[in-house]
Order: sequence, then structure tokens, then C-alpha cells
Amino acid sequence: QAHLVESGGGSVQAGDSLRLSCAASGRSFSTYAMGWFRQVEEKEFEFVAAIRRGGSTCYADSVKGRFTVSRDNAKKTVYLPMNNLKPEDTAVYYCAGDWAGLGSMRVAQYNYWGQGTQVTVSS
Repeated sequence: QAHLVESGGGSVQAGDSLRLSCAASGRSFSTYAMGWFRQVEEKEFEFVAAIRRGGSTCYADSVKGRFTVSRDNAKKTVYLPMNNLKPEDTAVYYCAGDWAGLGSMRVAQYNYWGQGTQVTVSS
């Protein structure tokens, strides 16, 4: 079983950058696909990005070219550098682990979730 802890959120101005990190504990991190989702208030989770066990990635159209997901299996950590942030990126960001390794855009695919980190972008 995995335990995930996000960090790196904060309050920035539009156009600024942040880098989110998600540290995992437990075994078999390298076999997991890892995803990033975000949630605004009590609305539905929105897919942001995912990285599969082999390193392939996928992104939501809204963040392509601005966000980059990566992973360091030795450190059991997944990263989400976010550049050129926009006010509409404001949300609580969650990382999630998919033990099946599929790394889809579906919330239900993911088995483990972190507690979330707030990102606030002001104009």
C-alpha cells in the first residue's frame, strides 16, 4: 500500500511558476502509474497529467506546454513543474497512484491519493 504526500503549492502571480512534488512511501513505486488531478472547491476532480511506469506521459489540453510531469523512482517521487500559471489553474492539486500502471485520465483508475496541496494564482 502506498502513502502519498504532496508539497510545493503556494500563492503566486499569473505568469509565475511552481513545482509540485509528491513523495511516496511503500513498495513497488516504480510499477505504479502516477497522476495529478486538481479540484476547485467541491467540483469534480479534473485530470491534469499522468506518467506511466515506463515514463510515457499524457496531459490535459489546458496544461499542455506549460506543465511537465516527471518521476524519480529512486526517490519515490513524482514532480509537476508548472510554468506560466494562470488564474484558472487555481485549485487543490492531488497526486494519485495507479497500481495497475495504466495512468489513465479516469479518477476511478487510481487507488491511492495524497491529501492535496493548494495552488492559488492571482491576476
